[in-house]
Amino acid sequence: MLNKMGNSTRATLAFSVMALMLIMVGFVQSWSLSLTIVNLCLISSVMALGVNIQWGYAGLFNIGIMGFAALGGAAAMLVSIDPVPEAWAAGGWDILYSVLTLIATIIAARLVYTKMEKSRFRTIAMIVVLVTGYMSMRLFFDPAVSNIESTDSAKTGFLGGLGLPIILSWPVGGLFAAGAAWVIGKIALGLRSDYLAIATLGISEIVVAVLKNEDWLTRGVKNVNGLPRPVPYELDLQASDWFVSLVARIRSGSLEGLEGLAREAALKEVVIEASSVFVKLCYAGLFATVLLIILTLCVLALNSPWGRMMRAIRDNETAAGAMGKNVTGRHLQIFILGSAVCGIAGAMLTTLDGQLTPTSYIPLRFTFLIWVMVVVGGSGNNLGAIFGGFLIWFVWVESEPAGVWLMSFLTSWMAEGNSVKDHLIQSAQHMRLFVMGLVLLLVMRFTPSGIIPERNR
Repeated sequence: MLNKMGNSTRATLAFSVMALMLIMVGFVQSWSLSLTIVNLCLISSVMALGVNIQWGYAGLFNIGIMGFAALGGAAAMLVSIDPVPEAWAAGGWDILYSVLTLIATIIAARLVYTKMEKSRFRTIAMIVVLVTGYMSMRLFFDPAVSNIESTDSAKTGFLGGLGLPIILSWPVGGLFAAGAAWVIGKIALGLRSDYLAIATLGISEIVVAVLKNEDWLTRGVKNVNGLPRPVPYELDLQASDWFVSLVARIRSGSLEGLEGLAREAALKEVVIEASSVFVKLCYAGLFATVLLIILTLCVLALNSPWGRMMRAIRDNETAAGAMGKNVTGRHLQIFILGSAVCGIAGAMLTTLDGQLTPTSYIPLRFTFLIWVMVVVGGSGNNLGAIFGGFLIWFVWVESEPAGVWLMSFLTSWMAEGNSVKDHLIQSAQHMRLFVMGLVLLLVMRFTPSGIIPERNR
């Protein structure tokens, strides 16, 4: 039946069911939880759009999404956290000198490579330039790192950031990811697709390893907490007269009949709940705006001559190349664009979390799940990728409590303390892996192109 529906009907039905499930979570569990899921679904959808740009438009197999998301997270910290004056005084300027030395070394090596003819002398000159530049850089870098990391290491121990509004880190995260994508693309694009997959996986692991170990830059595994918000804080809202008055008017029915301390306690409780919901609604508005902007740009690009060219390259690279299209150049272009979108999503996620936690970047969350979103939703279809982001993250979050409820119901006839009952309930948290695999298998069996597949043109 689903296969006989048109894409517009499928999309309407799919998003309607998704909205209904989120509303049910609000009524059955809490609206705060429902909005938390919505925010994470929005961010996941942005990331899924980035992968869909690469795979759905051009057939590029990127399994290093984790690294691009981590670069976005690092951008959120580096842009928003205030600089640490003591750390800068201890070694910050030496770090700048080492970076300038590295840049000068790369430029010198490039000049040697391009200006000299291929010979043994050029090879020797390249080695001399690279070794001299590397050793010069380490003369500044090593003592600077030691001095920075020993500066009040319990609280800081790193250089900090620029102290700018964190929302500016979203485009900066995209630029960081785009830069890394350019490096990977120049190395691996134009070769077999498996080389690209290996390169993206390797670079992503390197990026996460740097975030974990370079304490002077990101505090490593000690994390960076208390990132500033682009939305109000709950405590500030709870202390604001306008917000308390607004909540009192909205919840006047539940407060009716209460007097004195009883009314004050009830009002305080609903204000606390409302402040959490209000903050999450503000986040949802920001994230939805970014998603709509990226979606609009994706749709315009896909329907343009550029989009038709990309689909032609994806479907038959040989024929497109024979018609004069620069296949490698276009692959590099779309790889950079898709990675930039993933970087933006990574910065948004760190903004929502309010902290940079390098150990949280694992392939299961930031690569496998995102690919499942694209495949289940429908690769090549922007709305399909967005729906996949909502559906898969919802299933990932809700399958655990649903599993606990299911196991409790199925074992309700067993006596308390029964070892089998306890084991089944304690193992219910692993239901999410089973449910995720089941969803993927069902979609691949009954609608292999995804729930909202690419429209044939």
